[in-house]
Amino acid sequence: MTTTKPRQDRRGAAPIAVLAVGHAAVDLYQGVVPALVPFLVAERALDYRSAAGVVLAATLLSSIVQPLFGALTDRWAMPWLIPAATVAAGAGVGLAGLFGPYALVCAAVALSGVGVAAYHPESARLARAASGNSHTRMGWFSLGGNVGFALAPLLVGPVLAVGGLGATPWLAVPAVAAAVCTAPVVRGLAARSAAASAARGGGGRDDWPGFLRLSAVIGCRSVVFVGLSSFIALYAGQRLGTGGAAGTAALFTLFAGGAVGTVLGGRLAARWGRVRTVRLSYAAAVPAVAGLLLVPGPALYGFAALVSLALYVPFSLQVTLGQDYLPSRVGTASGVTLGLAVSVGGLAGPAIGLLADHVGLRTALAPLAVLCGLAWLLAWGLVEPTGAAAEGGAGPVAGEREDAGEALGRP
Repeated sequence: MTTTKPRQDRRGAAPIAVLAVGHAAVDLYQGVVPALVPFLVAERALDYRSAAGVVLAATLLSSIVQPLFGALTDRWAMPWLIPAATVAAGAGVGLAGLFGPYALVCAAVALSGVGVAAYHPESARLARAASGNSHTRMGWFSLGGNVGFALAPLLVGPVLAVGGLGATPWLAVPAVAAAVCTAPVVRGLAARSAAASAARGGGGRDDWPGFLRLSAVIGCRSVVFVGLSSFIALYAGQRLGTGGAAGTAALFTLFAGGAVGTVLGGRLAARWGRVRTVRLSYAAAVPAVAGLLLVPGPALYGFAALVSLALYVPFSLQVTLGQDYLPSRVGTASGVTLGLAVSVGGLAGPAIGLLADHVGLRTALAPLAVLCGLAWLLAWGLVEPTGAAAEGGAGPVAGEREDAGEALGRP
């Protein structure tokens, strides 16, 4: 009897591991776009506003169509969409460096953004079904995306340093490999996802006020994170005076800290509950962002890591909260929450860039600390969802604690 549960845990963990790898490949291309910005500035002589426009092109259309994909997956299971979307995300980035005209560059990264948008709602549904409502396992799924984000500057820097923007087709290779690896697994998870969605749909009513408040919190986070990810490489180069290497290191730190934060978020939610963890995270983000902008010297890297932790601890928790606030519309909830994670920030990016052109980059980024405070205030109105869909989500249930300890390699 003592060997049955670990064997079941390992069997349940295997699909999450595969989905996490696929998630890493897709979110790699979200990280590639801001990592391309310094190279576009150098080779195409873009100003801050135009550079932010490239990031906007990758996020605006994505944010519009992602809830639509979510609504579609509420009506029909679409496992084939996951590998297809992965390939599209890579293809757009692969084409971006081959085009000279600015409009075509934006169109290419927009294609990548649509691929990212198509991927997330269905993959979030499958991951929730495979996780068995475990916050820790959902954290591992989200960790895959954060790892992809973190690897983006490490991939882009060497490839484009050698081949310039004309080498961007090589950046599409991870997408093709991930699509081949994940296609057989997602097909097998479709039936489990349908059963889980049916169970959640019958287990509670949709809480639209709670979902809208959560969406406002995510919107604030989006502006902060996308604003920093778009400009931290340029900001670090200016502050430390070491050029592109300092910027790449700062961007990597911002993304890599998110990998740790996502896993930590699952463990903290198992002990304290999701809502309390979200509140504490945004409270910590306020001094972290202020330190990033105000403290001089290499301490910038330490504050970048703290900002990343604070912004990523609540990331996967917000996804499952959204799903539990709308138990009959899990795909729509996933599409909106994941779409808002990048869309609002993408819309604000050009405004930050325009302001930076006039008053300097540090001054333009200063309001981001205020937005962290606003997210914290909004989070005080959130409550843990009740009902079958939120099972195991309100606090430290025994099974979740055990799973969290196993996932982190602790007794």
